[in-house]
Amino acid sequence: MTGSTPSAEPVATPGPAGEIAAGYAFTGPALDLGALLWDGACLPEHRIRIPLAVLNRHGLVAGATGTGKTKTLQLIAEQLSGHGVPVFLADIKGDVSGVSAPGVPNDKVAERAREVAQEWAPAGCPSEFYSLGGIGPGIPVRATVTSFGPVLLSKVLQLNRTQEQSLGLIFHYADAKGLELVDLKDLRAVVAFLVSDRGKAELKGIGGLSTVTAGVILRALTAFEQQGATQFFGEPEFDTGEFLRTGPDGRGVVSVLELPAVQDKPQLFSTFLMWLLADLFNDLPEVGDLDKPKLVFFFDEAHLLFNGASKAFLESITQTVRLIRSKGIGVFFVTQTPKDVPGDVLAQLGNRVQHALRAFTPDDAKALKATVRTFPHSPYDLEELLTRLGTGEAVVTVLSEKGAPTPVAATRLRAPQSLMGPVEAAALDRAVKASPLWSRYAEAVDRESAYEKVSAEQAAAEAAAEEAARAAEAEKQAKAAARAAPRAPKEDRSLAEQVVGSGLFRSLARSVGTQLGREISRSIFGTARRRR
Repeated sequence: MTGSTPSAEPVATPGPAGEIAAGYAFTGPALDLGALLWDGACLPEHRIRIPLAVLNRHGLVAGATGTGKTKTLQLIAEQLSGHGVPVFLADIKGDVSGVSAPGVPNDKVAERAREVAQEWAPAGCPSEFYSLGGIGPGIPVRATVTSFGPVLLSKVLQLNRTQEQSLGLIFHYADAKGLELVDLKDLRAVVAFLVSDRGKAELKGIGGLSTVTAGVILRALTAFEQQGATQFFGEPEFDTGEFLRTGPDGRGVVSVLELPAVQDKPQLFSTFLMWLLADLFNDLPEVGDLDKPKLVFFFDEAHLLFNGASKAFLESITQTVRLIRSKGIGVFFVTQTPKDVPGDVLAQLGNRVQHALRAFTPDDAKALKATVRTFPHSPYDLEELLTRLGTGEAVVTVLSEKGAPTPVAATRLRAPQSLMGPVEAAALDRAVKASPLWSRYAEAVDRESAYEKVSAEQAAAEAAAEEAARAAEAEKQAKAAARAAPRAPKEDRSLAEQVVGSGLFRSLARSVGTQLGREISRSIFGTARRRR
């Protein structure tokens, strides 16, 4: 099994080191992280492990830049794959794609394997590569605006609470009237309609939409589109169930979302990751505690998700993280310090891998002290230890098979068996094009949706208005002629009255609303997916 070693009876060691080691002597399947560090020595006979069954209890991988967080993700991912558990990884910097290829033996790898008693052999994992909207290499991952929902979109657009509520009202209206918001031009069309002379009356009964707020939303959408966001929204919409696949050999597929091409849009990709997670939460059934999770989802650069988030948004994240465990999904947040994660979320992260922290400034020192306070009591001087850990070393505490926290353990981590670096661009492109998912998601589809319906109704209304004007002029001329001629029988209705009273001249909402007339059910995050 990739990245794991057979279970062995723990070696009895007196004193604190022995007590720590005893806390990791699990009987069931577990992932091997590395060997215990104590009193300046590496003790390879004492393995630090995470039980497979508790990986749906979530976790945190933290540490300063350059301390080895990415390699830790790779180490955990390849072992999960070996146990038949699918993995999702966000590749921010472009250096995680190597998980798909066998590692390259060298002196450093051999030395690390010897230090931790690891039987190292090169091995890659079955992998799929994705990209947001097709920007960069990977199978395009798209969402419709309708399914993305108003809460997450407000976060991306950086709207305030009032503007977020107005956007929610717009989505509610579109849902109820069957106006499908597939892409951003659909949303723009509906907003413009609701502040037009014909559309203003539609929302009066439920609060209305001010022209000022609509203007803010439209300007935010314009700025968003200028960042290239139009490619992220559309169809075919990605089915997040694709992340739950295993390979023909039973190993879990590692899904790598390639994000280097959009790393200058942090609000977008962090919020898009939250959509993926929320969509999984919305679709999957309750399963309770399993022998192994259905999927482990690594949420990189997690601080970007929480920066500037509203109270309601944070409450939604907290609730999703709390409840998704029972769906068989484990979530690991990856960031620099635990203080980047709100306390209510941090309290739910039972598995912790803390790499080194720096204390170069007063703020660094404050963050270090705050991090130490988040760990259980320990025989280590954690404040000192966390500043002198080397690359590839970490302080670990996880949940035992009974759900109790294990003792804090300084750990020298094992070496990943897959390639520690990116694969070549040509190899990545070949892997993407060879995927059976490529033909399903590669080509964008632009079908009739809200924009086309609004445009058609607008054109019809304008044509009807012109026809009414012509009819009124004709009637005026006819009346003038009638004064000079014998009186004729009066028509029941004038042509103008017939046109103005026609279905074409009625409001967009009433005509379109009868087409589908069913409201979409939305999750706690406002996400939704119309089931066909």
